[in-house]
Formats: sequence, C-alpha cells, structure tokens
Amino acid sequence: MSSRGGYGGAGRGGGRGRSDQRPEQSSGSVAWPGLQSSGGRGGSGSGGRGRGNAGRGNTPVVTGDRSASSSSAPSGVAPGAGVVASSSATSVREKPKVSKSDSGSELGQELAETVQISPETTLSPASSKALTHVVRPGFGQAGKKLTIRANHFLVQVADRDLYHYDVSISPEVISKKVNRDVMTTLVRTYGESHLAQKTPAYDGRKSIYTAGPLPFESKEFDVDLNDKKVAGSSSRRERKFKVAIKLASRPDLFQLQQFLRRKQRDVPYEAIQVLDVVLRDTPSEKYVTVGRSFFDPGLGKKGPLGDGVEYWGGYFQSLRLTQMGLSLNIDVSARSFYEPILVTDFIIKYLNLRDFSRPLNDSDRVKVKKALKSLRVELAHFDFARSSKISGISSCPISQLSFTLEDNSQKTVVQYFAEKYNYRVKYPCLPAIQSGSDSKPSYLPMELCQIAEGQRYTKKLNERQVTALLRATCQRPPERENAIKGMVKKNGYNEIKLVSKEFGMSVTDQLASVEARVLPPPMLKYHESGKEKMVNPRLGQWNMIDKKMINGARVATWTCVSFSTRLDRGLTQEFYKQLTGMCVSKGMQINPNPVMPPVFSTPQKIEEALRDIHKRLPPPPSPGAPGLQLLIVILPDLSGSYGKIKRICETELGIVSQCCQPNQARKLSPQYMENVALKINVKSGGRNTVLDDAIRRRIPLITDRPTIIMGADVTHPQPGEDSSPSIAAVVASMDWPEITKYRGLVSAQAHREEIIQDLYKLVQDPQRGLVHSGLIREHLMAFRKATGQKPQRIIFFRDGVSEGQFNQVLLHETHAIHKATNSLEEGYLPRITFVIVQKRHHTRLFPAQHGNRETTDRSGNILPGTVVDTKICHPTEFDFYLNSHSGIQGTSRPAHYHVLYDDNGFTADALQMLTNNLCYTFARCTRSVSIVPPAYYAHLAAFRARYYMESEFSDGGSSKTRNTTTSTSTFVSHLPAIKDNVKDVMFYC
Repeated sequence: MSSRGGYGGAGRGGGRGRSDQRPEQSSGSVAWPGLQSSGGRGGSGSGGRGRGNAGRGNTPVVTGDRSASSSSAPSGVAPGAGVVASSSATSVREKPKVSKSDSGSELGQELAETVQISPETTLSPASSKALTHVVRPGFGQAGKKLTIRANHFLVQVADRDLYHYDVSISPEVISKKVNRDVMTTLVRTYGESHLAQKTPAYDGRKSIYTAGPLPFESKEFDVDLNDKKVAGSSSRRERKFKVAIKLASRPDLFQLQQFLRRKQRDVPYEAIQVLDVVLRDTPSEKYVTVGRSFFDPGLGKKGPLGDGVEYWGGYFQSLRLTQMGLSLNIDVSARSFYEPILVTDFIIKYLNLRDFSRPLNDSDRVKVKKALKSLRVELAHFDFARSSKISGISSCPISQLSFTLEDNSQKTVVQYFAEKYNYRVKYPCLPAIQSGSDSKPSYLPMELCQIAEGQRYTKKLNERQVTALLRATCQRPPERENAIKGMVKKNGYNEIKLVSKEFGMSVTDQLASVEARVLPPPMLKYHESGKEKMVNPRLGQWNMIDKKMINGARVATWTCVSFSTRLDRGLTQEFYKQLTGMCVSKGMQINPNPVMPPVFSTPQKIEEALRDIHKRLPPPPSPGAPGLQLLIVILPDLSGSYGKIKRICETELGIVSQCCQPNQARKLSPQYMENVALKINVKSGGRNTVLDDAIRRRIPLITDRPTIIMGADVTHPQPGEDSSPSIAAVVASMDWPEITKYRGLVSAQAHREEIIQDLYKLVQDPQRGLVHSGLIREHLMAFRKATGQKPQRIIFFRDGVSEGQFNQVLLHETHAIHKATNSLEEGYLPRITFVIVQKRHHTRLFPAQHGNRETTDRSGNILPGTVVDTKICHPTEFDFYLNSHSGIQGTSRPAHYHVLYDDNGFTADALQMLTNNLCYTFARCTRSVSIVPPAYYAHLAAFRARYYMESEFSDGGSSKTRNTTTSTSTFVSHLPAIKDNVKDVMFYC
C-alpha cells in the first residue's frame, strides 16, 4: 500500500484579507463526549495511516457574508458568489490538463497530482455560515469527449415590454378550468373594446400577463358564463362573475438577458414565470394538467391498467435557464386515470365482484368509498346532463334508503326514481352514491352514474398495474427521442398566435447537441487470495468469478428459519448449505454449523418463532462476544410479512437478518446465491470491494485527510395519507479512507416535512438538563470511534430535494451540521460540501448516432460514465448530469448533481470523478448504480424504517410500501429504536 498523503487540499487558499482568525485543531486525540481519548488509527503527528502532517496552522475564518470585496474577483461574477481571489485558490481551481487516458487508475493519479498541495500550505478558512450557491469552478476536462443530444429545445424571445396584472374572480372559483372559461369569455367579449386587442396569457389562478400595457391600470368586468351541465328541461344556465384586473408589476426581460450573459447574480424568476405561462397557456386549455405535465388520449397511447384504471400518454414541459440560453425541456410521460365507465362496472373491476344480488360487506363498502370519494360522475341514461361530485356512499343498500318530503312524509329513493323518472333501480342491494353535504345529501343509483373522463388516479398502483404501465410505456432511446420530436411538432409552438405573434417567442424543433465526456471506470480492488485481485469494469458491470471479497466478514453464530409451507424441508436445508458455501467461496468465514438446527414455522407464527429462536440461543462464550450474528429467513409464500420480520429482528431482538424469496430458494441458482452473499457480507460488517485509488490514497480531497461521506433522504407517505409521518434517513461512511461501509440512522418527522429535523437537536434530559443530540453528532462520534480520528471534511449528498426547496434545505441543514460539529468541540468546523442529488427530473440524453456500438451500451443508451456540465446546465452554478450506470430497459435517466455549498474547493473533474467512482461501490450488486451510493443507501434506510411503523401492511421488499395513518397532524409517532449492533452494520441492504 502506498503511503502517499497530502493530496487534494481544500484549494481555496488562506488569504481572504480578513483579520478574524482562529486556530484550527489537528485531527489528533481530542476526547469527545462519550469517547475515550485515543490516538486510534494515526492521530496527529503519528502518521499512522500515511496521512501526513494534518496541522493547518492559523487561518482566517469568514463569518457572515463571504463576499470580501476583492478587486481581483473574476469579471462577470457578483461579489458574494463564493469565489476567492487568492493565489492558492487560483492554482487549485485551474482547469487541470488531464490526460485522455482510458485508465481510471492513471486518471485518478493525475487528478490527485493536479490538485496536490503540500502539507505546509496554509489551507482555506473552514466552514462559515455564508450560504450563497457555489459558482461553477470551471468545466471538467477528464474523459473521452463526444457529442450527444438532450431533450432541450432552444427558446428565442423578442424584446417586449411585459406587464403583470392581478386577477380577482368573484364569486371565487377553485377550478382552474372554470377560471379559464371565465377569462376566455372575458377576452372574447371585451378584447377589442377594452383590452386594446391584446391577448393575455393566464396562469389559471390570479395572474395574467401581456406584451405591452392594457389601456387601464385597474378595471372591473362583468362576465356571463353559460354552463351546459344542468339538470332539467333547459339546457343552459347563466352564471355571472365579476372580474377585477389590476396592474401588479412590470417584469423586465433585460434582467433575464443580463443573467444569461453572467452579468447578474440574481435569477430573474418573474420574467421566467411570464414566459413559462405563455408557453403553457394553450396546452392548459386543451389538455388535462397534472403539475407541469399535460395528458390527453390524443397525445399518445391509452390503455387499461386493471381495476378500473387506465393510463394516458402526455408530455412534460418546463422552461429552464441554461448555458445555451432559455431552454424548453420536453419529455414524453404517462399517468394513471380512472376509466370513464359506470360506477357498477368500476366495482366489478375494482373488487373483482360480479354478483350484485347481495349487499356489499363492510370491508368492500369501505374500499369502494375510499376509491370513489371526490370523483365527479355524470348521470347517464337521461335526456339532460348533470354532473355531481361524490361525497360518499350510503351505509345501507339503496332499497333501504329513504328521505323526508316537504309534507314530512317518507319516500324511498327507489320510489322517487320510479315516480319522477319512470326508472326502476336495477341493483337495489348496492349502496347509493351520495353527493352534496351530509346535512343535505343527494342520492343516486350507482348504475346511473358514469365516472367523468380525465380524472387522475392518485392512489398507489399495485404491482400488476405498475408492471402493465412499465410494459406499455417503456421505450428504447430511438423510440423515445422520436416520440419527443413528434410531441414538439404536434404542439406547434411557433404556430400559436399568443406565443409567436403576441410575445415574439419561438421554439426550435431540434434537440440540443451537447458536448459530453465519458469518464473511465475506476479500478476495483478484491482480495489478494483470489485469482483476480483487480477488476476494470466494462460498460458499468463485472462479475465475481475468480474474485474474493476484499474484507470477508466472520460469522461464528448463525441459524435459519423458513416460513414457507410449500418448500420441501430437504430442499430448504440444501439451500442453506449452498448459500453458506457460496459465502465461504467468496471470502467470508462462516461457521459450517448453525448455532441451532434450522427452524420450520408457519406464516401465522412469525413473531412467536423469532422470539423463540432468540430465547433458545446459547449464551455467548465470553462477555462481550456477539450473540446471533445472522439469521437467514425464507419468507412465507404469500407476500406481506417482510416488514414484520424486519421490525422484530432489528428493533426488538437485535438480530441482523437476510430474507430470501421461497421461489428463488427453490431454484438453487448460483447467481442468486452470489447476490445474496454480497448482502450478507456487508450486513455482517465486511466489505465486498473498494476503490483502488482509495487504497493508494489518490482520491483528491478525500484520502489526504479524514473525510466522512454522508447521504440523506426523506421519504413521504403516499397521497391520501394525511397524517402519516415522513421519515428521514442519514447514512455515513465509517471506514476512511476506503469510504465503503455506511452506518445508517433514521428518524420520524412531521407529515411531508422535507427539511430533516433531527440532524441536530437539544433534548431535555430529567437528570442532565439540555443534552446535545442528533443524527450528525451520532455519526461523527461513531466515525471517531471507528477510525480514531475526527473528520476534517464532510461530503453531504442530499437526495429528494426539488429546486424550489434548495435555499430552505441548504440554510437549515448546513446550519444544523455546523451546530452538531460545534457541540462536540468548540470551534470544530470541518469543511462541508453539500450536493443535491436529483433523479426526478426530465432531462434525457441520447446518443448522436443510434446503434453505434462505440458510443452506446447493449441497451442502446449512452455509455456509463457520460457526464455533461455544459450547454444544458445552469448558467453560473456548479451542477452536472452524470449517467453512471448501464441501461437495462427503456431510456436511462441521468442523475443531476447540484453543488449548493463547497468549503473544500472541489474542481469539476475532482467531484465528477469522485461521484462516478463511488457509483461502482454499491454493495448489493456488481454493477455501477444510477445515483451515488450514500444517497441510495439513505433511500433504502428510510424505506426500511417505514416498515417499522407499518409492518402489517408491507409487501416484502425494500422498495414496496403501503402506508397507514399512525399519527395525528400535531403528533409525530416515534420510530422504534434500532438496536446498536444492527445499526453499526449495513442492515438496510
């Protein structure tokens, strides 16, 4: 192992012209709360792991605004942008002249040498509270260059005077469709006489925008809207509205131009909002709108998903600020909708029920009520139109339902329809549809109510529906690219009068050509005892043939239990034997004999069997020796028990478990057992593989000094669960410099709260008073305990944050990290790099030439390692798209990484290479994954924790959940605590 150290210092230099200085602590043996003072693995001055001199001397710290007015700041960059004009910063931030070598190992070494600083160099100031987004430090140069296409379409805008007017419609209407009908009628009625023949763009709520002023600053209009959907003999009813229009502001296109020319720091959100509304105005009138997407049966394929649900094709549209200018991001999309069928037909499909001669049981009636509530239905079979919103269904069959007339006499609903409409109710045993309020309900026979078209199905799709949707909408890159081109052509933006004539906008019909680079894969290190000690992955994948895990775990005490009633006992025991044999062949040390004979139980006795196993365990041979280290579980034949098993094992008994599907165990597949062995090893404390560059200490800004890499995510309940808590998870690396083992912590927080609340907190203890606590603090203490050193850098990958939440999350979460570190030791402020990881975006990258084997993988997608930081990326900020994985089916979605805060001075190449290389260290498979593993692990940990609260409703896998209400809006249920021995390993894998 090389002893090279001191690479990749935090290259922002020390000189910031400030007098407020503080001494920095070394990474030596400083006792933290709850820890013994220990030199550990190479403390200060010991050189224990070849780290070199970690002493940083006296350096200035910036408090508050970091925008020291330096005359040498780069032109075109506003003060406060986080750019430092010191010589040492410049030397590190320069574009490195990196070789185009295909060898990831050689490139890693060159990168390390490019950003090398000597141990004596004064480092940049440590973290401060200044929170301005990071300016791009330059463009990446590493990798093989090529051209690809992206589904971004250049938008040109003529110089127009824009005006924003507030709109108030009275009486107030919730429906955007009605609002649009009102404004369309207003423009048609008053366009020539009062609006100077201008056509405004309307957002459907409170704002209209015009190109040029209206001939008034404030005016009120009367609008008569004809409503055709009215019961009775007449076919129309007039609805009268008053519409007040008042000048609100004048958005300035000049600010937009200045921003795109990098002469203005502040994003001109108002101008972008105007242009976005203009481009969305016409589609919003024609199609069903869901967020930023539009759907219609005429926009693409339409088909059934089962259970009364169908999918519609459509497209996503978003106007974005990019380096090439204004860009319209367009992607094809699909969503689930209710089928426009009779309610009785829906019940047949939804409940798989065909006999209506008997009343629905209570369980089915509740299911139907939940499925139908708030839907709009149209009354069929009559010579007039009527639309109603379902508020519920009756608790008794319609034949037993009666109401009181004005003369206080009683009449049944069945009698009413027979006398009023000469209609005999067909299904008297079914409940009635209820509309209106509880105090004044209206009842309708189910067979007369047809579900109105175009109503989105917002509940979670079941497995069959998900499979059907994926099968129907999965498109290879050539098909998807053609579908996007067809959608742009169909929309005809340049032929829309409002877009082209009124506002002078034009949209190109060609996908953007983008310069990209393909980063080389990293060299992966395996154990020296294997035939293959190193592997250079090809097309994002490799295998375990002739390889042994770099650190095989030792499992002395284990046993197994089967809850499958269909799996033969002899076959079950053969599976256990072959699985443990596979673990041994891949480098683990497993006791050949289980600590107790295999247990066979039934799905009805899961908890009893698990507790009995724990109770029967022999005592540890010595104090402090581990108890049961591994429990191999064969799941019941029917899904639904996975969450219960995990909750009991991980939060009550302190047992690490590995669940296996019975249908997989039956096959005795070596490939399946190999994959399970990878999971067992990391759950038992081992490592499968590590980056060779980590071993050789040549990962810039990571291996030169103690660094902890964290991943964080928040998962929210499904729509319709109004009070279930959101669950946050934070994982952190515990094995610097290898950065492969991640410890996981979870916490529950308020419903749909995105900011992680428990990163740092003060807890009132009855004996000790206020006590410091929180996820970050616990991870830092665990890192110190595992490595003997304090982290001097924190790399924080944050998943699941939308662009609108960037500032809020950055402000609160970086502040919480600072408070957590300072609570451990006054003045302890490790440098932070805060990176947002986004997968839920609609940018897609396509090869310039489909079918070219040199530029595509086996699935026809762009190559793994393809990175883009030009043209379609942010004009000034530090972001990039990285396609780190090989496609399997459909079109690959690249991950989008956006650096919001960076004290460590990463160059573009250093961060892009680090991110791509980490994607090859995911523990569960021998493939590179699509998002950086810390973020992926946090996602898995958060979903695991949801099982602890909803175990009776889980479906048997780490990506499948059903939610149940477990808290009220004012009270957050606490998660059961994970046992210490469990959370110290990668239990969530």
